[in-house]
Amino acid sequence: MPTDLLPLVEQAGRNQWLAIAPELMLGLIALLLLVLELVLPKAQRGLIPGIAIVSQIAVLVALIINLSTPYIGAGPTFNGLLQHTGGGQFLRIFFLLASILTCVLGTVSLPRQRMPHIEFYHILLVVTAAMMLLAQANHFVMLFVALETVTVGLYILVSYYRDNPLTLEAGLKYLIMGALSSGILLFGITLLYGAVGAVPDADGRLHTGFEYQTLARFLATHPGNFLASAGIVLVLAGVAFKIGAFPFQIWVADVYQGAPTPVTAFLAVASKAAGFAVLLPLALEVFPSYASLVIPILSAMAAATILFGNIAALTQFNVKRLIGLSGVAHAGYLLLGVIAGFSQPQAVGAVYFYLFAYLLASFAVFGVMTQLGGSDDATQDMDHYGDLARERPFLAAVLAIGLGSLAGIPPLAGFMGKLVIFTAAFKAGHYGLLLVAITGVVLSIYYYFGWIKAACFPTNPDPATPVANTRGPVHRGLGLALGLLAIASVLLGFYQGALGRWLLGL
Repeated sequence: MPTDLLPLVEQAGRNQWLAIAPELMLGLIALLLLVLELVLPKAQRGLIPGIAIVSQIAVLVALIINLSTPYIGAGPTFNGLLQHTGGGQFLRIFFLLASILTCVLGTVSLPRQRMPHIEFYHILLVVTAAMMLLAQANHFVMLFVALETVTVGLYILVSYYRDNPLTLEAGLKYLIMGALSSGILLFGITLLYGAVGAVPDADGRLHTGFEYQTLARFLATHPGNFLASAGIVLVLAGVAFKIGAFPFQIWVADVYQGAPTPVTAFLAVASKAAGFAVLLPLALEVFPSYASLVIPILSAMAAATILFGNIAALTQFNVKRLIGLSGVAHAGYLLLGVIAGFSQPQAVGAVYFYLFAYLLASFAVFGVMTQLGGSDDATQDMDHYGDLARERPFLAAVLAIGLGSLAGIPPLAGFMGKLVIFTAAFKAGHYGLLLVAITGVVLSIYYYFGWIKAACFPTNPDPATPVANTRGPVHRGLGLALGLLAIASVLLGFYQGALGRWLLGL
C-alpha cells in the first residue's frame, strides 16, 4: 500500500460506525421500502407505510435503550466530523419521533391523492437520517452536507402534490429561499475559514477553520476580527432562514399553506428543531467570545420575530397560514432561550424541553387538520371547524389541548416550556425581551382561542336543530397517535419527571 495512503487508512480505522447505527438503519430501511415496492404484488403494497412506521419505532426503541457512552462513544468521532453530546442524543430521538408521526399523518393524507406513495416515506427517512447527523455535527463540512441533504429532500416533499398549483407555488418559493439561505450560510462559512486558515498543533497536524474547536480557539484569541465578524453575521442569517426568524420569514406562510399537511407538520417541528440544532452549538460553543456581536443580533431578531409572528397571525383565517405564522413566533421564544444560554447553562435544556412540548402540541393540531382536510388541504379555514365538538368531540378535545399548549395555557406542556425559557431569560437579566415575549403570548391567545371557539362552540344555538354529520370516522392509527399526544401534553404539564430532569440538566 502506498505510504501516503496510510494516514487515511488509520483515520478510517478509528471511525466508530456503531455510533451512527440509527442513521445507517434509516438509510437501509429507506432502500428497503423501494425494493418492497418492486417485489410485492400491488395488492400488498399498502403494507409498506406500516413497515416504515414499525421499523422506525424499532430504531427509536433501540436508540433510547442504548444511550450509554459505550454505545454512542464519547467526544468527537469520525475524525472530528461528529460530536456526541446529550443534546445531540435528545435531538436524534426528537427527529425520529417527528418522522414517525409524519408517516402516520401520511397514511391518512396520501391515499387521497393520485400520487406515488412509497417515495414519500423513502425521502422522509433519508431527510430524518440527515437531521440526526446534523444534530451531531462538529465540522462545517459535515454541517453543510447534512443541511443540504435535508433541504433538497424538503424541496421535493413540499411540492409533492404536484397537481395542486398552491403546492407547486410553495415548492418554488421554498426552493428559491432555501437556495438563497444556503448561499448566505456558505459565504459565511467561507469567510470564517478564510479568517482562520490552517493552524498546526503540537504534533504537526493541520487544523482548519472548518473545525468547531479550532474556530472557537481562534475567535477567543482574535477579538474583533473583521472577516470573522462578517462570517458570523452571515452564518446567523443563513440559520435564521431555516428557523423562519425575522427578517427571513417571508416564505413561511405561503410554504406552510401550499405544502401537504404532513410535510407542513414536519417543517413546523423537525425543520425548526434542525435549525436550532445548528444554532445552539455555534452560538454557545463556537461564538461565545463574540457574544457582544451575537447577542444584540439574536436579541433584535427574537423581539421582531415574536411580534411579527403574533401580529401577522391575528388576521389569518386559513389555519395553515395561521399555524405557520404562529410558528414564527415560537421561533422567537426559542431564540430567547438561546440568548439566555450565554449566561445561564440551564437555558439550553429549556430550549430542548420547549421543542418537545412544541412537538406534542403541533402534531396534535396537524393530526386533526389532516383528518379533516380533503384532497385539497391548502384551503382549510376556521369556518371548516364549525360544530366540530358536536360531530367529533374527540377531535375537538385534541385540537383544544394542542392549541392550548401552543398558547401556553396551564397546566399543559406548552405552559411549562414557556415557563422554563422565561425563567432562564429572567435569571439572565433580559427583562426587555421577556416583556416582548409575554406580550406575544397575550396576543397569541386571541387567535388560538378563536380557533378553539370555532371548533368547540356551536354556531347553531338551537339544540333542537340537528347538525349534519359530514365528517368521516377518525382513522384508527391517527386516532391512537392523537390520543397519545393529547395525554402526553397534559401529563407533561403536570409532571416532568425523568424527562424534565434529563432535558433541563443538559
